[in-house]
Amino acid sequence: MPLWRALVAGIPLEGVSVLFFRSRLSLSCLFSALALAACEKPSREASVVRDDFGDSVRIGVAPTRIVSLNPATTEIIFTLGAGSRLIGRTKYDLYPDSARLIPALGDGIRPNVEVVLGTHPDLVLLYASLDNRPAAERFRAAGVNTLSIKVDHIADFRRTVTLLGAILHDSVRARAVIDSVQNTLDRVAAATKGSARPTVFWDIWDAPLITIGAGSFMNELVDIAGARNVYADIKGPSAEISLEDVSRRDPDFILAGPIGAKQILSDRRWRIVRAAREKKIFVVDTLIVARPSVRLGEAAVSLANLFHPGTVK
Repeated sequence: MPLWRALVAGIPLEGVSVLFFRSRLSLSCLFSALALAACEKPSREASVVRDDFGDSVRIGVAPTRIVSLNPATTEIIFTLGAGSRLIGRTKYDLYPDSARLIPALGDGIRPNVEVVLGTHPDLVLLYASLDNRPAAERFRAAGVNTLSIKVDHIADFRRTVTLLGAILHDSVRARAVIDSVQNTLDRVAAATKGSARPTVFWDIWDAPLITIGAGSFMNELVDIAGARNVYADIKGPSAEISLEDVSRRDPDFILAGPIGAKQILSDRRWRIVRAAREKKIFVVDTLIVARPSVRLGEAAVSLANLFHPGTVK
């Protein structure tokens, strides 16, 4: 799988650092809700659910040895209070800081099955890319409960939290996480409602040039934050486009990660795009805005304050 596909899937490139525009959104409300939810008695009714490959996933005894090969699910597991059950992650799983203490088992796309099985997991979490289908089949053949989820939309995040809450026997806490994130998204949408909506181009990859479409949670974040993606007519989560077409669509601003922004400013070819010539480039924290996980609300706040400074506190 090309690296840009991993990025669109919420798996950022290794070494991408946080340089600018980090939101200061407080998570105190979330943690308070989780503390209350932890006092509730979890449900222990056994059942079976289907993942995005159509495979069955047993919800019986709560897993105690989890390998999460998707940064989004790793963040969710920690937020659900089950971080101590993680025994493996990908090298891209960097949030929260405690995740760095979990052994890194390599990539989340086409993972090393032997290495993962060597940790003796009782649950493996995968991103449901076709590239991961063979790995999912091998994990299942080895008798390991495997959940493969394709998280492309904000609704997919809610569904994933619900599933993991059921598997971990803590649906009350899962509901608290979903409600906290959704409340922040609703607050941002309300704050930007009625504001002028600048047009933006989101730079994902440069060779070939890749951007996001309407099928991505990142496009949803742009809408919530009070802007309009110039490639919202693309139905899928991403697509290859040309620099000439970006110029023709004439976005007011460009969104890019630190590396992408530097490349745009140094490449003379980008001067055909007005926003690049005028250096109207917003450098975003890809570890927040490019992951469909528990910081979606924080991502929406940071984007809204780029498009409409001071709109959201």
